[in-house]
Amino acid sequence: MNRYVRQEILPEIGVAGQARLAAARVFVVGAGGLGSTVLPLLAGAGVGRIDIVDPDHVEESNLHRQTLFRMSDLAQPKAEVAAQSLAALNPEGRFIAHVTRLDPENAANLTAQADLIVDAADSFATSYALSDLCFAVERPLISASVLARQGYVGGFCGGAPSLRAVFPDLPSRLGSCSDTGVMGPVVAMLGALQAQMALSVLLGLKPSPLGQLLSLDLARWHVSGFRFDGAPEPGAMPEILAPAQIDVGDLVIDLRGRDTVDPQPAPGQRVVFICTSGLRAWRAAKRCAALGHHRVAIVGDGQ
Repeated sequence: MNRYVRQEILPEIGVAGQARLAAARVFVVGAGGLGSTVLPLLAGAGVGRIDIVDPDHVEESNLHRQTLFRMSDLAQPKAEVAAQSLAALNPEGRFIAHVTRLDPENAANLTAQADLIVDAADSFATSYALSDLCFAVERPLISASVLARQGYVGGFCGGAPSLRAVFPDLPSRLGSCSDTGVMGPVVAMLGALQAQMALSVLLGLKPSPLGQLLSLDLARWHVSGFRFDGAPEPGAMPEILAPAQIDVGDLVIDLRGRDTVDPQPAPGQRVVFICTSGLRAWRAAKRCAALGHHRVAIVGDGQ
């Protein structure tokens, strides 16, 4: 029996739609909690090639939400284990592991052949860098973020506004699953929505999920959403860099272990702020831009 028969009988998919999925190339950033759901769903649906990038290894404390992995996978590279698992699920697909950290320096080359990018990294620096790249080349981006019992998923770029148009600024503080905590089911729900959005874009289904944001608050059992097709792109925003992208002519201000300072760049000189999370650097860069310094950038060495 054709493994895709239950999809192909849908009139909006059919044999032609299944062939589109088989020819598609999707790049998934992150094989953690979100990736553990989105990856098997894309592979099972018949996406022809999936590239997986993740620098981390399987840890026992993450298995409550990273259900793609088993105890026997501990200490193994997540990207490689994920690729092997997907190949066992669907031998018809190609699954390529990249055991590296995606950053603004390598993102363009790694994603050059992708038809669509799924941001499952849950890192503001990665999300903004991917959005900047996808917006420039008009490539669809499906991004999600989750913490505790809340999160969102949205379709950006590819003809829709960027993530910066919806989230032009960062929250007052950044949390992470390791220090704030997270429940597995909400992660899986958002990962499943990412997969559905990605497949809908690849199949050209209407209405498009590009320009759509959904929010889940499972602490209050509230689901909401809105379209942002007409959202304006923000003005000059801090550029997000990898450490290797700092130039010798940049004015570099390291905020690790110190308070922010008032930079005095030379005319046209780029100001680069560095901190661990990127949050203080972001705030300093925004203040610097407000003072009329238009070339500002940030590096978060913990991202």
